[in-house]
Amino acid sequence: MINDTGGNDMKKVLTCLLALGLTVSSGSTALAVNFTGELGNEATFETLQEAHANAPAVVQGIVENGSKTFVGHPALEAYPDGTTFVYRSANQYAGRAAARMNTNLIVAAEQHFESKDAALEYLKGLGVIDIIDQAIGSVILLTPEGETFGQADVKDYYALQTAMLSQKATSTDAEGNAVTFADPEYFGGYGNVYYIGVDGGATFFNNFLSVEEDFAGRIAGALLVGGDMEEIRKPEIMVPVYLVNGKEDVIEKYKAINETDALERDDEKDVYYNQAWPLRKVVASKQENPELSSVVNDAYYGMFIKAMRVPVLPQGINSGGTEYAGYNFDQAPYSLCDRNALIDGKTADGICLIKHQMDDDRFAEIKTTTDMENMDGSITPAGEYLDVWYEYLPEEVLDGTAPAGSIPLILANHGGGDDPRVFVEENGFVELAGRERVAVVAPDHQLIGEVRGEALSSIVKYMLEKYPALDASRVYATGYSMGGGATYTVGYYEPSLFAAIGPCAGSPTPIPEEQVSNFDNCDLPTILTLTSFDSLRRLDAMEGNINEAEQEMLTLWSSLNGIELPAYDFEAYPHLGIKGDKVVVDTVNDEFEKDTWYLNNADGEPRVAFAFIKGPIHALYPEYADIVWDFMKQYSRNLETGEVVYNPYVD
Repeated sequence: MINDTGGNDMKKVLTCLLALGLTVSSGSTALAVNFTGELGNEATFETLQEAHANAPAVVQGIVENGSKTFVGHPALEAYPDGTTFVYRSANQYAGRAAARMNTNLIVAAEQHFESKDAALEYLKGLGVIDIIDQAIGSVILLTPEGETFGQADVKDYYALQTAMLSQKATSTDAEGNAVTFADPEYFGGYGNVYYIGVDGGATFFNNFLSVEEDFAGRIAGALLVGGDMEEIRKPEIMVPVYLVNGKEDVIEKYKAINETDALERDDEKDVYYNQAWPLRKVVASKQENPELSSVVNDAYYGMFIKAMRVPVLPQGINSGGTEYAGYNFDQAPYSLCDRNALIDGKTADGICLIKHQMDDDRFAEIKTTTDMENMDGSITPAGEYLDVWYEYLPEEVLDGTAPAGSIPLILANHGGGDDPRVFVEENGFVELAGRERVAVVAPDHQLIGEVRGEALSSIVKYMLEKYPALDASRVYATGYSMGGGATYTVGYYEPSLFAAIGPCAGSPTPIPEEQVSNFDNCDLPTILTLTSFDSLRRLDAMEGNINEAEQEMLTLWSSLNGIELPAYDFEAYPHLGIKGDKVVVDTVNDEFEKDTWYLNNADGEPRVAFAFIKGPIHALYPEYADIVWDFMKQYSRNLETGEVVYNPYVD
């Protein structure tokens, strides 16, 4: 059912949201709200102005948002009436960083609609409503200010893009009070943004959007049906495109920017792609009378869902002259990365998502005993325990065809303020799980800091007991930021449970004195990662060297693995301060240099590694999954002796 909220009467919706926010799980003594990252809303169809007006009240009522003040994004205050419409699917992702999982389809049509009903029927005819109801997210229908798209619409598009993608962006009101913009969480997204342009809408993309990194660099895929491109114009950044009846010169321009060097051809289309980087793709199809819904379906399921964009550059890059330069996630171009999309809880390569959201109290005895101050200053009372987690399992684990003890397990720990699923998807672990046939468990540990070690160890043991196909000798842990700190914590708590760990930009976390003895007869191979703009508690940003807190982490984990480090000398050895036994310099995703130092134990086997990526900020990045996996997979643990087994030749 679609709700027409054009009357701006949101009392029912807000009441439902507040009720969701105050639900307490049975069996818990905590008074804190429960977080699922799902809004529970009905589908809505609004003009952009209605969505802009309705957003603050709805977003204010989302779980864990109560302490903030939400307002509409000022970029939309002067947006022209009647040109843009917003369809929001039911049960959108929302709260913390969950809105980043929403899919956004931007549809540009060079026509005008007499009513919202007519606009909605047009979108239904394209098939995008069915697609977004399955994907979860929004469809944005753009029409021109005048008869055709032109320069005025570029200004509007910038305002729309700004409002949609500035997740958790903040400012101050006229009185100097802190405010957070509501529009991105209400109908926006992050990295799963795709563009569909028909005729004049395709021309608009060709002439005005593809030529700007700040626009095309945030689009993970574009379907362009018909349309022209002025001879002087050319795309400025790689973007996967599906061209229906595109002119030859347009096809050649997109092939050039995507550096295609290979071709697949069948009776329906030519697919040009870059052999080294297959996401850089141009699909060219000639159809006399294309059925738009069929073309949209093919572009979405055949190309769009295989790519995502993730912002990891410093803010304001390539957008310095724009009005809102430097807002949250204003980092064009976003990195173009592989995506392994979950559709109805399963990926195309057979990774199944099993959700546990306050439906299982098995960890209720491992609960916090003290109140905790949250990131927003609110207080979570004692009594919290782990009751939300997500399992990503190869289908052969569930159907019993995987041999016992054949599938590795990764414990994936999200960062502060993240949804566990955001971490798994944006750090590349869904794609890794499908390619490497690895199981992943991602618990929500936001509110259980006091008992993280025991709780996280317990969920690993639960997974090993429940699924016999999982390999207890190949259990690994990783996490980002706060989740990196959680990875340290669970490693301290029970190192023998894991074969290796990979804390990424981990919050510096000292080892409790009583847990040092856990390493008396136990190594735990560790790879630490950092980026050159990750100055938060880890890096001396001006010099680009790891700071004292990060040095302590490196020294500690080296010592725990039987490696004694020399004194740090950053003049001789920039960034890390030590020489290392081996250094590898390579490139990730064809965009950033990565330097990796390896530190060997007395037997000449690497036990600690440190990867330093030059360019990104403190942010999730899908390449992290491969970086930590390429290190961790070399290790297993002998379950009889407890010793670490190193195999550098493992596939």
